[in-house]
Amino acid sequence: YGAKIRAPHALVMTFLFKSGSLREKLKSIAQATYAHSRNLAYFVFTYKGLLAAQSQLQGKKIPFHSFLAACIGGWLVFGENNPINSQIIMYLLSRILFGLSRLAVQKGYIPQPRQDPFPLVAALVWGTVLWLFEYHRDTLQPSLQSSMTYLYEDSEVWHDLSDFLIYNKRTDSK
Repeated sequence: YGAKIRAPHALVMTFLFKSGSLREKLKSIAQATYAHSRNLAYFVFTYKGLLAAQSQLQGKKIPFHSFLAACIGGWLVFGENNPINSQIIMYLLSRILFGLSRLAVQKGYIPQPRQDPFPLVAALVWGTVLWLFEYHRDTLQPSLQSSMTYLYEDSEVWHDLSDFLIYNKRTDSK
C-alpha cells in the first residue's frame, strides 16, 4: 500500500521540483517509496501486535487498546521528524480534524451547523496558508513551500507552453 501511494507522489514531486540526473531522481523516488512502505508495514505490525497483546492480557478488547497501541506505534515508527513521516502526519492530522468535528456533532457536543461549514473552512485554510507563505514562509513544510513557489512566484515568468507542461524555470542550456 505504501508503494502504491508514495511512488506516484514521489515521481511527480521529484520531476517537478528536484534537480539532478535521471539516475539521482529515480533513486530518490525509490528511497521515498521504500521508506513510506517500510514505515507503514512496521506500524501495522506494531499496532496489530500490541492490540493482540493487550487483548490477551486483559481477556477482552476495549476501545483504549487501539489508542494506546497506535500511540506506541506512532512514537516508535513515525517519531523521527523526516520528510516522509512529516507528510504522513500532516495527511492524518487534516483528516483527524474533520473526523473530530463530525464526531462532536454526532455526540451533540456542538450543534449541527445550519449551513455547510466547508466554504468557511476552505476560506480560512487558504487565507492562513497564503499569509504564512507570504510572511512566514520558513514555517511551512518544504514541499508545500516548493509547490507554492511554483504556483505563486514561478508562474509570473512565461516563456512558452513548456513552462506549464514541464517546468517553468529556464536553465542556461535552454
